[in-house]
Amino acid sequence: MSPSPSAAVDFRQQFVEFAIRQNALCFGEFKTKAGRLSPYFFNAGLFSDGASLAGLSRFYAQAAQASGLKIDTIFGPAYKGITLAAGMAMALAEMGQNLPFCYNRKEAKDHGEGGLIVGGPMKGNVLIVDDVITDGASKRESVEMIRAAGATPVGVLIALDRQERGAREGSTLSAAQEFNQMYGVPVIAVATLADIIAFLERQPGEHDKLSKIQAYRAQYGAAL
Repeated sequence: MSPSPSAAVDFRQQFVEFAIRQNALCFGEFKTKAGRLSPYFFNAGLFSDGASLAGLSRFYAQAAQASGLKIDTIFGPAYKGITLAAGMAMALAEMGQNLPFCYNRKEAKDHGEGGLIVGGPMKGNVLIVDDVITDGASKRESVEMIRAAGATPVGVLIALDRQERGAREGSTLSAAQEFNQMYGVPVIAVATLADIIAFLERQPGEHDKLSKIQAYRAQYGAAL
C-alpha cells in the first residue's frame, strides 16, 4: 500500500516540522565535516526518547512505502541503524506490512549463535536503513555484506538528504548520487534540503533562514 502523491508531500513536510520541534533540525551557523559553514544542522541522535523515536520510525515507514521498492528485509548497520531498523519494522507492522529486520555486529561472535548478523534472515530484497550518508563508507560495507549473504540491496533509506556536492574536488554530485553511481543502489530520504526550503517558504517570518539556506544551496548544491 503506497500513499497518494499528496500524502507523500504531506509526510515530508510533517517530518521537517517534527525534526524542528525535536531540535534535531536547527538553524544558525554550523561547520560541516567538509569544512563548510552551513546555515542548518541535522542530528538524528536527538530523537532520543520513546515518543520521538516512535514518531521518527513512522516517517521512515511512510518513506519506504512511498518509494515503491519491493522490500523483503530491513537491515540496520551498527550502530545508529539498529534502532532505526527495529523502530521502522514495528511502524510498518502497525501499517499492515510485517517484515523481518536484522543488523550486524562490529565483530563476529565466536560463541552461541555466532556470526555477524543478528535478527531475521538476510534474504531477498534488503533495504538498508541509517540516519544520513556522508562518504558512504558504512553503506558500502552494508552492500558488500548483503551481497555476500546472497541477498540484494535495493536501496538505502536515510532521514535527510542535504543534496549538496561532495567534498571531492570537481564533484557535482551529492554523496547520495555518488553512492548510487558507484554501487547501483538508490538512496532515498524521508526529506531533502528541497523539503526544508519548501517548509520555510510557507512559514511567516522565516525569510532570513530561508535566504541563507538558498544562498548555501546556490554555492554548494549538487546537480539535481
